[in-house]
Amino acid sequence: MSVAFHQHTLTNGLTIVAEVNEDAPSAAVGFFVRTGARDEPRELMGVSHFLEHMMFKGTEDLSADDINRVYDEMGARNNAYTSHETTCFYASVTGDRIGDAIDHTARMMRPALRESDFETERGVILEEIAMYADNPFWVLYEQTSERYYDTSPLGHRVLGTPDTIRAMSRDSMAGYFESRYAADTTTVALAGRVDFEDACRRIEQRCSDWGRSSIPEPRTAPSPSRGRLDLTDERFDRGYLIAMAPGPAAQDDNRYAATLVAQVLGAADNSRLHWALVEQGIAEEAQAGYEPNDRSGEYHIYASGDADRLGEIERVLTQESESLAESITADDLARIRSRFATSFTVSAERPGDSMQRLGRLWTMLGEYRTLDEELDRIEGVTLETVRSLLGGQGVTPWTIGTLRPPSGA
Repeated sequence: MSVAFHQHTLTNGLTIVAEVNEDAPSAAVGFFVRTGARDEPRELMGVSHFLEHMMFKGTEDLSADDINRVYDEMGARNNAYTSHETTCFYASVTGDRIGDAIDHTARMMRPALRESDFETERGVILEEIAMYADNPFWVLYEQTSERYYDTSPLGHRVLGTPDTIRAMSRDSMAGYFESRYAADTTTVALAGRVDFEDACRRIEQRCSDWGRSSIPEPRTAPSPSRGRLDLTDERFDRGYLIAMAPGPAAQDDNRYAATLVAQVLGAADNSRLHWALVEQGIAEEAQAGYEPNDRSGEYHIYASGDADRLGEIERVLTQESESLAESITADDLARIRSRFATSFTVSAERPGDSMQRLGRLWTMLGEYRTLDEELDRIEGVTLETVRSLLGGQGVTPWTIGTLRPPSGA
C-alpha cells in the first residue's frame, strides 16, 4: 500500500493535510476545529457541542433537509463529534465522490444559526443532558473530573449543564463561533483516493474568505487537585468508582509509554485490574485509560460492582495501580505492543480511520507521523522507559470519586 503525505496552507491560515492512497476504493474528509469544552467561558459551557448540532440545521442557502439529502445522495457516511479540545465534522465516500463531500462539508461549516433552529435544538440538548444524568458512570465522571481539574476548564462538561444551556443566547453562540470557527483554527484532513490538487482548489474556493481567530494562545496547563468525593443517589443500586491521576501531555513523547501503561493496568481483558477485580468476583467492571491533552494528560480508572464491596474494590484498585512500576514486565509490554500493531495496521486500511488519526495529530501538534513512525514509537517503549515514567510509584490516584445508593436504600 503506497501512501503519500501532502500538506498545504491557505493564505488565511487554514491547513490541509492528506494521506493519499490512489489504490484505495474510498476516501474521507474531516474538518477539525481546534475548539471544545476546554475553550469555553464557564457561562457558555456546552456551546461547542451546541454548535455541533447547529451546523446540521442549515446555511443561508441550504436547509437542514438539504444538508442531509445531499449527503444521502452521495452515499456518505457522515457525522460529527465534540470533545474537550476538538470539534470534528467528517464524511466517508467512494473515491469518485470525495470532491462532492469536500464541497458540501465546507458549505455546512458556515451555518445560518437561525433563532428558530437555536430554540428547537436547545430542547434536544436538554433532553440529551437528562439522558446522561440517568447514567451512573457519567454522573460520577463529570463530578469527579470537576473536582480533579478544580478551576481549569478541562473540567467543563462537554454537553454543558441545564443552567448554562437554558441561559445561552443565539447571539452569544454566534460570537463564540466567530472567534473560534476560524481559518487558522481549522485543519482539513483527507485520506484515501484523493486528488490533492483538486481538493485544495475546492477548499480554496469555499474557505478563502474565512477570517482568522481572535483567541489567546496557547492554552494554559491545568493544576489538578487531590481529594475525593463520595456521592449517594437513590436511583442507582450498584457501587461505582472513578480515580484520576496526572499523565504526560500530548506534546510529551512519554505519551506512548503512558498508553501502554494504561493498557497493562486496565485493558478490558487480561489486565492487572481485570485479574485482580473481575476474575476474583470482587467487581463487575474494571478498566483504565489514558488521555493525552494539550499541555496536560490524565489517567482515569473505573470500576463498578456491589455497593457493599466498594471499599474492597477501592483498596484492590489502588494497590494494583500504585504497584504497577514493580509488577509490570517486558512480556506485558510485548503483548500490548503486538495488539497495537494489529489495531494500527487494520485501521490504516480504512481511509476514515487514517483521516481521523491525521486530523487529530495535526490539530493537536501541527505535525505528521506515518503509521510506521507511530509503530516505531510504540515499539521503542521499554521496561526502563515505563519505570522511569512511573518513577517507581505506579499510577497513584490523585482524586477518587465514588457513587452508591444511600444507606438502607
